[in-house]
Amino acid sequence: MRHWVTGVGLFLLLGTFVHETVAQDRLPIIDMHMHPGSFTQTVAAMDHYNIVLGFLSSRRLDDVFEWVEALPGRFIASPQVRDPADVDLGRLRREYEAGRFGGMGEISSQYAGIAADDPVLEPIFALAEEFDVPVLIHSHGTGGRNSPQFRIEIGRPTRIEEVLIRHPALRISIEASGFPFLESTIALMLHYPNVYGDLSTWKYTREIFEWYLLRLLDAGLGSRLMFGSDVAEGRPEVIGESIEAIESISFLTQVQKRDIFCNNAARFLSLDPVVCQ
Repeated sequence: MRHWVTGVGLFLLLGTFVHETVAQDRLPIIDMHMHPGSFTQTVAAMDHYNIVLGFLSSRRLDDVFEWVEALPGRFIASPQVRDPADVDLGRLRREYEAGRFGGMGEISSQYAGIAADDPVLEPIFALAEEFDVPVLIHSHGTGGRNSPQFRIEIGRPTRIEEVLIRHPALRISIEASGFPFLESTIALMLHYPNVYGDLSTWKYTREIFEWYLLRLLDAGLGSRLMFGSDVAEGRPEVIGESIEAIESISFLTQVQKRDIFCNNAARFLSLDPVVCQ
């Protein structure tokens, strides 16, 4: 069993993921999209909202490890990959073998003009499949305003299909659930049950966020949508904003909200469902 899984298990036994500083009426939340920023403020927000586990990624690998070591059991460490030419595959392999990484990505190669199905990413996906770790990928149509190589069109989630054909065992989470490529996202997720989506779409306008979410629900994908704050350096307050954006949606049932906030992610991560109780 890998070290990060062991850490999660120990954390469950010791505190069932309930922290002394958290509001006791809040049920557990798993945040599937986090980046290092202000450690103190981020952890305070996690405690307040009872975020029991966060999928944490950065290109600065030592930053990720510092957070994991400072708060064992609360984060899944994962390397962010932008340009695969800059990745030390040997080091990644050693970290996976040592159990220090529990995920792959965010794969943000779209910012470098590299689509998911580009052969240069093949070693990255192969490594994720070999070590059976979940993958987070930036595959949608927004972002990149300050990245001259960013291309909208290559963010279509159907560009992930060839990856899944080559690596059918991969578990993939699509950032922002592929927004605004709704048809592409629905087609991919309906065909491949191991593809999930995070709801970092909360950052768009309220009308767009709710419209897009409702379309995904209408397509029968409610069991594969996961909470993701996309918290990063400089804005720890987005944790609360993203949670409240989902909590305030009137058309979501309490069961749907629990699935989004925790149950779906626990299944995606192959965790014991008790983590969400």
